[in-house]
Amino acid sequence: MACDRGDPQHTAWPAAGGCRIYPYKTDAEAIADALRLSKGMSYKNALAGLPLGGGKAVIIADPQTEKTPALMRAFGRVVETYSGRYITAEDVGCVASDMDTVATETRHVAGLSARVGDPSPYTARGVFMCMRLAARERLGRDLAGLKVAVKGVGHVGLELCRLLAAAGTSLVVADVRAENARRAAELFGADVVATEEIASLDVDIFAPCALGGDINAAASDRLRARIVCGGANNQLLTAGDDRLLLARNITYCPDYLVNAGGIVAIAGEVLSYDDEDVRCRIEAFPDVLREVLHRSEKERRPTGEIADDMAQAILYRPPRIDRSLPTPFDLPPSS
Repeated sequence: MACDRGDPQHTAWPAAGGCRIYPYKTDAEAIADALRLSKGMSYKNALAGLPLGGGKAVIIADPQTEKTPALMRAFGRVVETYSGRYITAEDVGCVASDMDTVATETRHVAGLSARVGDPSPYTARGVFMCMRLAARERLGRDLAGLKVAVKGVGHVGLELCRLLAAAGTSLVVADVRAENARRAAELFGADVVATEEIASLDVDIFAPCALGGDINAAASDRLRARIVCGGANNQLLTAGDDRLLLARNITYCPDYLVNAGGIVAIAGEVLSYDDEDVRCRIEAFPDVLREVLHRSEKERRPTGEIADDMAQAILYRPPRIDRSLPTPFDLPPSS
């Protein structure tokens, strides 16, 4: 478990971020992923205007064969040892029912079935709205008639496909699980290709919605899309890989900016936001992205670098904590 809570203005608030269950090959690989994801959550929460630090938990297990109620209860007991300094929720390999099990051992959990449940629709909504803004800014048109390649059609990817199909786009999908790709084809008329092929297709927009690391030196050379905008975390393999996209005039929409809808919904449970507040916060994402794109064009710097600067400016400014408001430590236990 990793928590990045270096923000002085957030010291009264916990770190928040989901639990990823994945069959990492080594402990070192799992730790590196947790640290990288927790840093991304810090930046994500900052740009989304949430008074929360960034946290992430990982469990080394195959979610299809090794995830059990006993495992999730044990994880809940670990979360409880942090005494509210970390709030967990769903991520890859976890669903709302898993969080319900975690909640039997700790109250420091969100994304419960009786509340937000699966936050994927909120994540997909934010990605969709930012993708539409990017198309207007960079292609001078709306999404209707564009061709979008979606890599990974699990919870977020499938919902994104639904929104894109309704907007009139043409879809191509790929997923390591063939049944996921078939479902997208049946529901939305998407073409299906192999996962190793999808990033090199001649499309308008590439939407990575699986695991991270899709954008690297080799992939950037093959990429033919003009925009990269998706729901996956840590889409850049290394911090400088967006510079490769800039050199090829490919617009990268920083992942932690566009995919923050899920954590906004989860934060709604913790911070008592109502549905309208959650909606308004997600609808503000394109405004932030517009600023990133305009600054990138003006300064000729990568969009990821611009977004990092904006997040760090929020994280390290002087604290402004309203002590009249309750922190999550003061909130009553979940019923």
